[in-house]
Amino acid sequence: MRVAIVGLGFMGLTHLKAYRRIPGVEVTAISSNDPRVLAGDLSHIQGNLDIGGEPVDIGPLPKYEDAMECIRRCEADAVDLCLPTSMHAPAAIEALRRGLDVLVEKPMALDAAQCEAMIAEARQAGRILMTAQVLRFFPAYLPLIRAVGDGSLGVVRHALFRRRCAAPKWGAWLTDKRSSGGGVFDLLIHDADMALACFGQPATVTATGHEDLDAGIDMVTGQLHYDSGLVVTITGGWHLPSSYPFSMEYTVVGENAAIEYSSAGRPPHWYGRDKDCEIPLESTDGYQAEIEYFVQCCRARTAPGRCPPESSAAAVRLARLLDEARARKGEPVPCR
Repeated sequence: MRVAIVGLGFMGLTHLKAYRRIPGVEVTAISSNDPRVLAGDLSHIQGNLDIGGEPVDIGPLPKYEDAMECIRRCEADAVDLCLPTSMHAPAAIEALRRGLDVLVEKPMALDAAQCEAMIAEARQAGRILMTAQVLRFFPAYLPLIRAVGDGSLGVVRHALFRRRCAAPKWGAWLTDKRSSGGGVFDLLIHDADMALACFGQPATVTATGHEDLDAGIDMVTGQLHYDSGLVVTITGGWHLPSSYPFSMEYTVVGENAAIEYSSAGRPPHWYGRDKDCEIPLESTDGYQAEIEYFVQCCRARTAPGRCPPESSAAAVRLARLLDEARARKGEPVPCR
């Protein structure tokens, strides 16, 4: 299987390393608008998580400065799109029309209309389309998905998802809302997707917070209100262009047990009526598992049921509703 990496920044490099660990997969082209990357220097690439480890040599690979040119000219079976969010829809549609399978980084696109256009194009072309919603593959989040799905928590009465970091310094496009959708949208799309995966679509959304992208502040506390009475809180955002550490966490309380995790030193833990224990985790890396799953879907010609594009589109709609609700300063917004 031949793959072109379109956009070689933090996520592109992470994906590139993952593909190179899969037997029978060849990265055949890359694109970047960074002259240092095109010259083969990847040492400056950084992001929220540590992507160190083995050095990466992109040596003689065909390199393109223009993403669309790479999609049109690359010799590949699939493309992996790690571009600014505003480019996701046009790049994915171009690739699908070329007969290529597509993995696109989160958020799937800037809005629901763009997501639906991508899904329609994939159906028309008969190609695989998947969004890289990596929490669905993260070992620390898999116990939560299973516990909600198999009912072992009992009826869920409370859920909290939190994600926070310093304002990113590695991509100027992230502070341009026309390119990224905003900091909260780009960051908390993970938690919107996880809330939908666990609990489905809420009835209404409320939110408060503050946005000042130029100052590196973009915060939200959103609440998803369900007809059952369940309220799910999604909170976090950018904490200034500072050294504030990245962290992600969840707490979910059911009638039988509570389950909690924080990347800041608290592994997943089960607090049950009859059992209290740390939850053993799978040893796989979430990004590696995600890439391997995409390759598996492409090879088997099967839809990505573990991470379907329709659910990624729903996460975009929900994240946009949180942004709208924040602007309304706590006024309930119905989930249309």
